[in-house]
Amino acid sequence: PSASNHTPSFLHPLAISMTAIGGSSSAAATFSSSVKFSPSHPLLPSQFPKSTFSPHRTPLNPSKCTLRSENPIPQNAIVSKPSPLEILKTSSLDRYTKEKSSIIVIGLNVHTAPVEMREKLAIPEAQWPQVIQELCALNHIEEAAVLSTCNRIEIYLVALSQHRAVREVTDWISKLSGVSIPEICKHQILLYNKDATQHLFEVAAGLDSLVLGEGQILSQVKQVVKSGQGVPGFDRKISGLFKQAISVGKRVRTETNISSGSVSVSSAAVELALMKRSVASFDDARVLVIGAGKMGKLVIKHLAAKGCRKMVVVNRTQERVNAIREELKDVDLVFRPLSEMLDCAAEADLIFTCTASESPLFSKENVEMLPSVGKGVGNRLFIDISIPRNVDPGVSELENALVYNVDDLREVVDANKEDRHQKAMEARGIIQEELNKFEAWIDSLETVPTIKKFRAYVERIRASELEKCLSRMRGDVSKEQKEAMYALSMGIVNKLLHGPMQHLRCDGNDNKSLSEVLENMRALNRMYDLETEISLMEEKIRVKMERAKK
Repeated sequence: PSASNHTPSFLHPLAISMTAIGGSSSAAATFSSSVKFSPSHPLLPSQFPKSTFSPHRTPLNPSKCTLRSENPIPQNAIVSKPSPLEILKTSSLDRYTKEKSSIIVIGLNVHTAPVEMREKLAIPEAQWPQVIQELCALNHIEEAAVLSTCNRIEIYLVALSQHRAVREVTDWISKLSGVSIPEICKHQILLYNKDATQHLFEVAAGLDSLVLGEGQILSQVKQVVKSGQGVPGFDRKISGLFKQAISVGKRVRTETNISSGSVSVSSAAVELALMKRSVASFDDARVLVIGAGKMGKLVIKHLAAKGCRKMVVVNRTQERVNAIREELKDVDLVFRPLSEMLDCAAEADLIFTCTASESPLFSKENVEMLPSVGKGVGNRLFIDISIPRNVDPGVSELENALVYNVDDLREVVDANKEDRHQKAMEARGIIQEELNKFEAWIDSLETVPTIKKFRAYVERIRASELEKCLSRMRGDVSKEQKEAMYALSMGIVNKLLHGPMQHLRCDGNDNKSLSEVLENMRALNRMYDLETEISLMEEKIRVKMERAKK
């Protein structure tokens, strides 16, 4: 059977009489509950439930199949097309109206996936707003945010349905990156609700970083909020989640010593260079830094702190290099344009790459052409802390070059594991406190639809009664009198609403428990038949339809 032309994007459950199959009513129930028809995805034989269609049953005779209906429709009756919402309410998909939105995080990070995979999934910051809108255009995604750094690519979601949302986003990631779904699933992190929230809080606090307590990740979490401002899909829940994460990050760094003595990715890169050089100093090093952005600037500062007094900086523009030069007046910074990069590399024995280039700056072929670095120095050393990588992996096969990337920083970080563990324990108590606050806030949002619905209900009564009163007065009312009557009716309504509204809010400033607030909400729904769950689903459908039009 095929769906009619007015079929919406929701999959239609059709109940088919199974008398022609030789099955019982239980077989019909099995078929009805498990088979879904979609105009864009016709049903395949392999999709039939095995419990219903077995080799031992009589084959289906289409001529004897009938649509089951509890209320038969007369032949001459005019049947109007049902709306998407009506179909939803009368189908098994009605469970969506009872399902609470879920917070989900899905992605890869330095602990689960190698740099070779992370760079394929990396999303440039400039594309974050576009990605949010693409994700929210998927059927089961309400809100979204992207956190893409050198150590992680994580997508945070507010989803209508957990499993469907995960499947949609995994498919989207696979198409975007070209990585197969099984390979993504092999390395991904996938957390729901409280676990997802806790993960983001730990990320913002620096607990999930390769370098414990590093400060740059908090700046990157802040950038998620900044880039999401005004973007459809970066809405109340996901925005609230990231703003709370920023508060957690600030509080952990203020109230604990997690940042004391900690290193960043940039400083760890400088430490790694010292470990790998034949001489553990930068006194005679010919240093080249490619990129003068945030990471490049930090590399330059850490090099200066370790005694490096001269370095060449290759960048697209000179302004950033001049700004760094003003901060480090005792360091000789030589600017060179990007077009002179290979010439500068030929004269350097230590090269740091930290740009946002989406393709390698150094290939195996052009590094092989570079002259040797000279006796007593060893091989030319590349420290690549970019994602995607700026140095082609093939360069490491050359005899005259050593290449290290962000994953190799573990050698520096693992030197003091015990100290890292102790600092993490100090921060987890704060994270737990903030997690409880956020969970209470999320739960309290359940009352928002009830508040809106109750206000609308009372407003309809007020407006109707005021209109009746004015009509009885047969127009013998001045403008001033109308305004006074309107103000009187609004004053009465607001005073009557004040009590119920107070008992539907849970802001942490009073002694009401969340369970008490939710019980008040359910009581109000029962008394006034507000049908909040259905109205909430209506609102979600409306938002999805508006986004689809845009």
